[in-house]
Amino acid sequence: MADWSVYLIRCRDGALYTGIATDVARRFNEHREARGRGSRFLRGRGPLRLVFERAVGPKGLAMRVERRVKNLRKRTKERLLDQGGLIDEIISRAKKEA
Repeated sequence: MADWSVYLIRCRDGALYTGIATDVARRFNEHREARGRGSRFLRGRGPLRLVFERAVGPKGLAMRVERRVKNLRKRTKERLLDQGGLIDEIISRAKKEA
């Protein structure tokens, strides 16, 4: 079973999109290609840049981490990009939630 990763994509307008995938490079390309397989949120917001990726483990854990990251304020997400310890804290809390 493949590990799931959480990732963040920065849009042209500075917005940060959070998602999960087993193959982040493939998923990022789906978002960029605009053939209907990418997120509706990202359509028309390019160019897109993958700015963060972190393997977290099983899908259930990845989904809990994604939800926690999505609920963060933008300035906290920016801190997450700069400080590796913040994602470790989020993962640890999500593990306890299970």
